[in-house]
Amino acid sequence: MQLGDIDLSDMEGFWTLPMSEREAAFATLRREDPIRFFEERDIEILPAGPGYWAVTRHADVIEASRRADLFCSGNGTNIPDLPPEFNEFFGSMISMDDPRHARMRRIVSAGFTPKMMRRLEVHVEETAESIVDSVVGRGECDFVGDIAARLPLVIICEMMGIDPDRYDEVFGLSNIILSQGDPEFFSEGDNPLETFLAAGASLAAIMNETAESRRGGGGEDLTTILVNAEVEGERLTADELASFFVLLCVAGNETTRNAITWGLEFLTANPDQRELWLSDIDGITPTAVDEIVRMSSPVIHFRRTVTTDGARLGDREFSAGDKVVLWYNSANRDEAVFEDPDRFDVTRDPNHHVGFGGPGPHFCMGSHLARREISVLYRHLLRRLPDIHATAPPDRLRANFVNGVKRLPCAFTPV
Repeated sequence: MQLGDIDLSDMEGFWTLPMSEREAAFATLRREDPIRFFEERDIEILPAGPGYWAVTRHADVIEASRRADLFCSGNGTNIPDLPPEFNEFFGSMISMDDPRHARMRRIVSAGFTPKMMRRLEVHVEETAESIVDSVVGRGECDFVGDIAARLPLVIICEMMGIDPDRYDEVFGLSNIILSQGDPEFFSEGDNPLETFLAAGASLAAIMNETAESRRGGGGEDLTTILVNAEVEGERLTADELASFFVLLCVAGNETTRNAITWGLEFLTANPDQRELWLSDIDGITPTAVDEIVRMSSPVIHFRRTVTTDGARLGDREFSAGDKVVLWYNSANRDEAVFEDPDRFDVTRDPNHHVGFGGPGPHFCMGSHLARREISVLYRHLLRRLPDIHATAPPDRLRANFVNGVKRLPCAFTPV
């Protein structure tokens, strides 16, 4: 694809391309115009905005991430412009700037006590084992719905104390929020924006009901801790807690499940790497997990907004208010940082990927838990179903924000 043919705003024409063509286009951008301006288009949810600068090199993504004073998050972290109250409701702390961001992160982090983290680690192990137990005798299944999606969903809902009867409801609502208008998630005649907002409101209602039942209680789930404990005299408001739950559902559930799913696709396409991983499962799992995150880049981009005239990245100077979009998928295949970047290498080390965001205040606070979930599930899969493989290409979500997979059929020798 020639430079002039690349249009990152074209949902149908660009974001439905085969992955290899899409990544080749980003390689062209890195090589020929690493900070390129794109017009925005009307989309099914929102009208076109003023356009944005696409940041595609690793070094520039790192620099913009570090300089939150020059490239802020409070005006929105997705390309389209939403009203400020929508930004914070659907983005929680990732759509805040300091000092509000620091306050929110401080209160939430205090809820992750050592005791809770130990319980989570045990629960991840037990849940992963039960998921594999449920499919081992079948010989085939949908890897997304039967395996990959279940682990992060159960862990997040368990962590927040959500009633198990509502897990599937949470899963469906989070799918709608991240669908970006994918027709599969809407009925004919639906208004996508209204459906999107209704899904967020429904998740908030689930959290509000849960929080109300935990007030004054002595439970060990995170909701109980956050509604009853104060940190330096502060606690989360009901709206902040609901917004945080929405963030967990989309950032902690969808992204981890998609990393797990793409991992199987990479292993299927690279049988030599499967054999290498099988030869030393415990030893290779840490580097293999980071390589899955690098190659899949579950969150494709986040937007920042320039705060002052004259801010620079590389040779490009910006004006206050400019939108700057950090393309993590492109940074994760930057030839200046990764040798043979399109090769899946389960032993890649070092691996300075930005799959959990760049350095700075918005680095993913759930990265440890995500790595833990991917590691534990793949250890169980490789030991018990070593020949598990995809039997068809992934059915991809039509989206430019989350590298989503809706379905991935797989097969294995039943046990």
